[in-house]
Amino acid sequence: MEKKLKNNEINNWKKVFYIISAGQFFSIIGSSMVQFAIVWWLTMETNSAIVLTIASMVGFLPQAILGPFVGAIVDRNKRKLIMIYADIAIAMATLILIIAFFIGRESLSIIYIVLIIRSIGSAFHMPAMQASIPMIVPQENLSVAASVTQFIQSASNIFGPALAAFMLGFVSIEYVMLVDIIGAVIACISITFVNIPNPIKIEETKNESFITEVKYGFKELKKHKALFILTIILSMVAVIYIPIGSLFPLIVSSHFNGGAVEAGFAEIAFAVGMLIGSTLIGIIGERYKKVKIIGYSVLLSGIALTISGLLPSNIFIGFLVMSALIGLSGPLYSASFYVLIQSSIEPSILGRVIGIVNSIMLFATPIGLLIAGPMCEIIGVDKWFLLSGVLTSLISVVSIFNSSINTFKL
Repeated sequence: MEKKLKNNEINNWKKVFYIISAGQFFSIIGSSMVQFAIVWWLTMETNSAIVLTIASMVGFLPQAILGPFVGAIVDRNKRKLIMIYADIAIAMATLILIIAFFIGRESLSIIYIVLIIRSIGSAFHMPAMQASIPMIVPQENLSVAASVTQFIQSASNIFGPALAAFMLGFVSIEYVMLVDIIGAVIACISITFVNIPNPIKIEETKNESFITEVKYGFKELKKHKALFILTIILSMVAVIYIPIGSLFPLIVSSHFNGGAVEAGFAEIAFAVGMLIGSTLIGIIGERYKKVKIIGYSVLLSGIALTISGLLPSNIFIGFLVMSALIGLSGPLYSASFYVLIQSSIEPSILGRVIGIVNSIMLFATPIGLLIAGPMCEIIGVDKWFLLSGVLTSLISVVSIFNSSINTFKL
């Protein structure tokens, strides 16, 4: 796919991209703080696993279900405006919740509705943002952009909950949520003052109905055989990888006989690994083929999981090292994967393809949790880490040696 950026756009891409990214950092860290604050409040007020499960489901299901349809809307309209409107919608939902808490009318139903609205807003925002990047950044610099985007996401996931927890020690939940609105305002302002070019619509999709455009997204993904196979492979990895983070406290307590401090160290090791991986992709992303980075980073994750499951209970320091490697691997293959999508798909239909891929990955979350929970009960969490590692390693071998996937030139 050939990118068509004007000379002045090529020269100014860093300025535009970093202005947008700075705004997104404040927005995403605010959202991360709100997410933690809501989960914490639900935990303290209800102490109900069912309530937390429902909150989790309403928080991601709209994104997963709407993904393919939202992608078509993103491709039909100005992506810049979609990002602004999505941020405004998310901020307004948060404002409703703040008002409810201020007047003492907070309830589970209001929280669920707000989580649904925020999820719908995110469903629009992410594909619009990802589809805009190739219109700003030259193809040879997409790995650098992916590194920055991944670093912002990882840092927000780490520092957002920490900041929220710190604030909750001094102020009520309303003031924590207010940070999200401030972040959304900063993000909207940063986007307003930059130019994001709109892609030229390809002839085949002009004047098509909305449903036809949605179907065209699926058709385009399947047409790129290597990308389609890679999507299936990484969705299988996601089923295994995503639940692992939630199992850290369990393996620390039940296998390594640790407490809250040790569990915290494991979480920190994982988080540090994610930050290193996010940085590393910007360094190695342009030096090595993306499919090789994906294959070997998935293999690294598989080996680290396998070793974690084999470690004796008295070698906790070894588990910390493995936790860091597991965290490091995620950004490497995730960022490389999205660079391949951005480089392979025409900008005018990129929103649809990213929307479809995001939906597939989101549906991997509940599937993984439904499998991991019972399996940990049956065979033990350490054995599940071992089995997860073996399965992940086998999947990586398929990725590394698959002839179709290796047709990628990037």
